[in-house]
Amino acid sequence: MAGRTSAHSAGKRHTVVLVLGGARSGKSAFAEAEALRLARGKSKALYMATAEAGDREMRTRIAMHRARRGTAWTTLEIPLELPAAIDAHARPGAPILVDCLTLWLSNLLAAGRDVAAQTDLLCKALKRAKGPVVLVSNEVGLGIVPDNALARAFRDHAGRLHQAVGAVAARVAFVAAGLPIFLKGPKK
Repeated sequence: MAGRTSAHSAGKRHTVVLVLGGARSGKSAFAEAEALRLARGKSKALYMATAEAGDREMRTRIAMHRARRGTAWTTLEIPLELPAAIDAHARPGAPILVDCLTLWLSNLLAAGRDVAAQTDLLCKALKRAKGPVVLVSNEVGLGIVPDNALARAFRDHAGRLHQAVGAVAARVAFVAAGLPIFLKGPKK
């Protein structure tokens, strides 16, 4: 791959890590540990939560995530303006964890946003990030073809989003049964 530079080796840019996996695969816990490792104990990590507490179940899930994370994190709720938030908050030695891209995608679709344009803005923000960014996303393209147009569009948008972010990322991991499989970049 001569002539290409990764986000990790470009010098001016910082590590971008994409963590993919299925529901309850352990991807969020793995990504949290990765972000704390990148912090190297020097500062709190910033957790950018894309979920919105629209019902009781989601409020319970959000509460469980917050309890698991503990006090090592500062949390910002960013349901839509993710690229701008990364631009505003990325700084050396203070990792950002985005959890998760598929919820962000759902929010974009519900708000009638142009997903391709937002994906491009996200990738540009990741390329200019001044600190490490770890992104979590659900891999939804491994199952059967959905039976309705909206679900198929969501799956297709998610696949394209993952490809675009994966191309920018220095490291990509797929988590299954709590175990990471490294698809791109070094294991640590």
